[in-house]
Amino acid sequence: MQKLIDRAQTLIEALPYIQRFRGATFVIKYGGHAMESPQLREGFARDVVLLKLIGINPVIVHGGGPQISEFIAKLGIKSQFVRGMRITDAPTMEAVEMVLQRINKDLVALITRQGGRAAGICGKDGALLRAHKMEMIVKENGRATRVDVGLVGDVVEVNDAIVRALCDADFIPVIAPVGFGSDGETYNINADIAAGKIAESLKAEKLILLSDVEGVKDKDGRLIATLGAAQARKNIERGVIHEGMIPKVECALDALRGGVGKAHILDGRLSHAVLLEIFTESGVGTEVTNNGAGAPAINGAKSNVRRAQKRSAGKQDEQR
Repeated sequence: MQKLIDRAQTLIEALPYIQRFRGATFVIKYGGHAMESPQLREGFARDVVLLKLIGINPVIVHGGGPQISEFIAKLGIKSQFVRGMRITDAPTMEAVEMVLQRINKDLVALITRQGGRAAGICGKDGALLRAHKMEMIVKENGRATRVDVGLVGDVVEVNDAIVRALCDADFIPVIAPVGFGSDGETYNINADIAAGKIAESLKAEKLILLSDVEGVKDKDGRLIATLGAAQARKNIERGVIHEGMIPKVECALDALRGGVGKAHILDGRLSHAVLLEIFTESGVGTEVTNNGAGAPAINGAKSNVRRAQKRSAGKQDEQR
């Protein structure tokens, strides 16, 4: 009987957040190990369908890094990265499109099997993502060096009409992060960045980035529960936030400046990570906000500060 009561309590805990976010848009970047495990894939698809059923509009932007690396290795192409960005020449770009198209349609089919209505598109469809060649500057030992990363694109314009139309028609958009430029070139766009720009354009309530790490760590390797924008920038400058985490945090900060409510960096290897982060008082990853310096996790749980913030938000919504 106690197990049944506990289950009911879980639903009660989620209620104020369901009320608060009904009608809101969540842009979710889906990638990493969560895409490779059949169990995690199915769980993610069910979670997305659940979000839609309770009145939230999920928009999925998927990556494909491990799958791309595996495929191009078979073609004899070596993967090279700079600050988390894949150096992309013409043969690599062709392979990237092939892999992303396969992932896109597989994910659409999976969501459909779980009872949802999904539609797969890429950044070329409906002129969704216009891009130009990314200019990469790397600073080492106080010197700035320009690095040519090939056909990697920076998003310069988002035309979200096709995404809004799909949401209004009760579909879940599933987006492959490929863009196009005025020169006719196809560009490989980092999925985190694409998700952030789409979230900005949609004025999403939340940007959720799924990855293969718990979240953002401090200098001692502890998970940071809530990370303020100012502290995030300092941690990047000091090298505390480094390598592949840099573009994730930077796109989170850009999204916040662009009007997104909050950004979350979560471990996609954890079953139901999105639901646990959004609909529980404690959460499971790093919440990036425009406020405060941030608070570390304590013994693997979220800080009391964040619990209090979520409880307060929930109470306010119940009173509305």
